Amino acid sequence: MAFDNYEQAVSFIHGRTQFKKIPTLSRMRLFLERLGNPESDLEIIHVTGTNGKGSTVAFLRELLEEQGLKVGTFTSPFIVRFNERIQINKQMISDEELLILVNYIVPVVAQLDKELSEVGGGPTEFEIVTALMFLYFSREKVEIAVVEVGIGGTFDSTNVISSPLVAVITTVAHDHAKLLGNTLAQIAGHKAGIIKEERPVVLGDIPEEALTVIRKRVAEKNAELYMPSEGYSFKEAHKKIPWGEVIDYEGFDLAITDLQTSLMGEFQRENAAVALSAFLVVARQKKWHVKSKEIRAAVKKATWPGRFEAVSESPLIVLDGAHNIAAMDMITKTIKRRFKNQHVYIIAAILADKQPREMFVQLSQLPNTTIYATTFAGPRPVAKVAEVTEESEKIEYSKNWQEALVEIIAQMSEEDMVLITGSLYFVSEVRHYFLD
Repeated sequence: MAFDNYEQAVSFIHGRTQFKKIPTLSRMRLFLERLGNPESDLEIIHVTGTNGKGSTVAFLRELLEEQGLKVGTFTSPFIVRFNERIQINKQMISDEELLILVNYIVPVVAQLDKELSEVGGGPTEFEIVTALMFLYFSREKVEIAVVEVGIGGTFDSTNVISSPLVAVITTVAHDHAKLLGNTLAQIAGHKAGIIKEERPVVLGDIPEEALTVIRKRVAEKNAELYMPSEGYSFKEAHKKIPWGEVIDYEGFDLAITDLQTSLMGEFQRENAAVALSAFLVVARQKKWHVKSKEIRAAVKKATWPGRFEAVSESPLIVLDGAHNIAAMDMITKTIKRRFKNQHVYIIAAILADKQPREMFVQLSQLPNTTIYATTFAGPRPVAKVAEVTEESEKIEYSKNWQEALVEIIAQMSEEDMVLITGSLYFVSEVRHYFLD
């Protein structure tokens, strides 16, 4: 079986099962072995975490590209179109290349479906996407690949990486409870699965309950650990800029003040510091002579769609995929710090399995907001927001986001802001409307 066009190839990928009952890496290892183990050719930075993975990858990509390297990035989910998950130097894999690679792996997938029929069948959707990425990066001879974990770490299909240049864990918070567990310790156990023998590890700000688990894994694997106050440090700088964040950073024999990001939000200060630390770990290994001027240029250049992204200036309309409680907490902190002197109109749609009631409660506690709860056609059930609106006078119901936006624009002043937030799938739908 061979596909004639890109649409058929992508339908084939999306048509695969998403999860198997028993999590294992043996199916992925067998799949890659049949493809000639393309992952073994690559030098990889492996990134996991509950939140902040995408932005951290974006900062790392710019820092590496600033060194003149050919850099592959693998991220999920996509915001604009499927191809953006697999990129080289910010160029998405082409439709033609994707079709060629899918047709190359189809016979292997068919064979594995037969061989593994009694244990649930062949590769899943994410395993196929991961294999395509490894193949593409190997064929294109990328110099460094920055690979984001899909979910968790231990049994994620990217975790066939045996010796990463550095393993990065950005954050540990509650999310994907059915797959990763209900406690921070259980979740951290999955994230810590990407830590490998004698390979360095860079952490963001990790809660103590999770940190205990990660430290244990680090000790078992004889790994070097770098984290805030142990190997590097950062703090918010005094300098103020109209949009973005500014930090003072110290670590790895480098002190850099007033380091500016173009990405806005409390979490972006930490993401920038984590990415810079991981980059400096690799720079040490490679004996690169890194200049602070290059670091400043790279960090400022990094962008990431759907993360406190301004899609309109007048009126100011911002999109942010705050898709779980920890991310929503960061949103509320950013509003309190940067937008406390203006009214913020919030339109939110949240998936039903993401603790929507608690997330709406967080938003409703902000004093300077009006909140519209809405729904959209999500890939999984969306929260029934009518119940939430009955519980709070601050939350209004709108049958769709367009209706809410029309109502808001009719009443807002020039200084006010519109924040459209919640599920990344929802943010992706809205982003198409503004930027297509």
